[in-house]
Amino acid sequence: MQTKYLNDAIIGNKKMVASYNKKGELLRLYYPAPDHKQYIDYCYAGLKINDSCLVNLYDDINNQYNQYYTQDTNVLNTQIYNTYFNLKVNQLDFVPVKENILVKKYEFINENNIDLDIKFLLHSKLLSNENNPVSCKIIKQGMIQYCHDDMIIISSNKTPLKSFQINDTNSNIYTGVIYDKDYIGMSEDSSISYDIGILKPNQKKELLIYLWINQNNEDYKIDEIIKKNETIQNINFEKELETTIKYWRKYVKQHQTLNLKTETEYDKKIKNIYNRTILLYPLLTNEETGGILASIEIDEHKTQCGRYSYCWTRDAVFVTKALDILGMEKETEKFYKTFCKNTQSKTGMWEQRFFTDGRLAPCWGYQIDETASVIYGVYEHYKKTNNIKFLKDNLKMIEKANKFLQIYVYDILEEKKQMHVSYDLWEMHEGIHLYSIASIFAAFDAMVKIYDILKRNIEKQSTTSRLKQENIIKEEEILKQNLTKIKEYVINKFYDEDKKCFKRNDKDEKMDISILGAVTPFCMFSPKEKKITNTVEKINLTLRTFTGGYKRFEQDHYRNGNPWPIATLWMALYYIEIHEYKKAKECLDFVVSSSTKHGFLAEQVDNDTMQANWVIGLGWSHAMFIIVLEKLNILNIKK
Repeated sequence: MQTKYLNDAIIGNKKMVASYNKKGELLRLYYPAPDHKQYIDYCYAGLKINDSCLVNLYDDINNQYNQYYTQDTNVLNTQIYNTYFNLKVNQLDFVPVKENILVKKYEFINENNIDLDIKFLLHSKLLSNENNPVSCKIIKQGMIQYCHDDMIIISSNKTPLKSFQINDTNSNIYTGVIYDKDYIGMSEDSSISYDIGILKPNQKKELLIYLWINQNNEDYKIDEIIKKNETIQNINFEKELETTIKYWRKYVKQHQTLNLKTETEYDKKIKNIYNRTILLYPLLTNEETGGILASIEIDEHKTQCGRYSYCWTRDAVFVTKALDILGMEKETEKFYKTFCKNTQSKTGMWEQRFFTDGRLAPCWGYQIDETASVIYGVYEHYKKTNNIKFLKDNLKMIEKANKFLQIYVYDILEEKKQMHVSYDLWEMHEGIHLYSIASIFAAFDAMVKIYDILKRNIEKQSTTSRLKQENIIKEEEILKQNLTKIKEYVINKFYDEDKKCFKRNDKDEKMDISILGAVTPFCMFSPKEKKITNTVEKINLTLRTFTGGYKRFEQDHYRNGNPWPIATLWMALYYIEIHEYKKAKECLDFVVSSSTKHGFLAEQVDNDTMQANWVIGLGWSHAMFIIVLEKLNILNIKK
């Protein structure tokens, strides 16, 4: 598979998700969930104009590009203008709400003063391996690329094929002329060509391409597939587009829970990120299980990282906080009641990460805060909804998690060292970490409050109820004792009396933005305690960059050690806690100014160019943005 990092744009519905670069090239196509599986190695489009060689729509020196979403939708528009032929190509991509089909509309406009004879070529290669080799069969208006497990069908609705080539396409497609005697073959990549015809000056013509996936579960006979494809070709494009636009605009309107102003260009940029967040989260969520992706994948070859297209419970808990703010409570509840229940180990803990269908993903250790975060998140959702039934439905799950955490705490407090060492939240260092311990503190505090709520709702008359109350009281006492012990442990273990600041773990003294987790969101310490203010001063001296953003930790070399929106927004949350709203706004400004034109937030910001860098559309970054935005909105702080 080709290396292709940046997803500049993302579209889809609840089952099919596609990503694009800024020139309109399709990079990835997922079905039937946003993380499994990805089918496309590449899908190139090009034009043969008059007697030219192939003009690559997505990579030609004479092409100019402009890309935008239809307002408040997941409908993507890419305008391509070829300055040599004065040809304008408008490409529109969307996935209908109820049809798992990628629809591509190409509009060709001749802005030259001569006739242009245009042929459209599409060259597609599917991902495969020796156990699932790809072949191709040409059909009347397109091609079927198929293997044992599934197939992709690419066709036009009205325009017949001009030519096709199944074998050895790479040797001659650059000429813009393809041909083959075989209608069926064993190549992983194949190409098809459509004759758009002569465009006179100022004339316009259109081409519709439908791309859909069949998983061979039931319909696997070729004749049945061809028959189904004919049905798809007869779909009313205009009606599907109108329905899709209406659906997403209604969806955005339903979830615009914050009253944001759009008086200035800056206001509009904030609103753009806000709306794009609303549109992004459905594309990161598995509709069946509630599992939430960190992001659409960017590094399948693991050249720079361990991959991102998985669900971390910790990351997802931050996202569920944002979901609740956006009025997506049902999605939050499904994450806890379905995904978390299905992925919890018998011991009560959660492993590092999972596929969104609940299967265990590749891991290299565990992080204790993943388990603690779930308990914390369950209580946070209750605070938003006051739904007692939600607490009762998840009680057994969080009690199991609580038991696991208590064993972990006993192990470190008594220095038994019997449990496997935990990684930090950045997944880089094993040891005992301040952030991790703070998350456990918050989990225990949440359990105390949950028990108190349930205790008040237990019927007081029956013996069973009295026994339940007695057990709850005993458990509360244990938790309260642990809360005291944990705080004392943190002060003794992680506060450096000589340097007058906290350190991040038991092995080094590097400053780390995650130390702020002990204040927000986990409330182990108040934000104005001297130990905290001293630490924040050190954070500002060591982690704040000249651009105003914050790094994760000292000597962070991952991807050149750039500032992260997550870290910067974490600092904003701290400043909000101490009522330093000007400084909080400065942190927010950094993130807003480095967002993409489509409103996506990245994992990092290039410190030299102030451009979004690496993972674009990171769920955790968007979550922190929504959390900060809500707090400033409630406080009526001017954006």
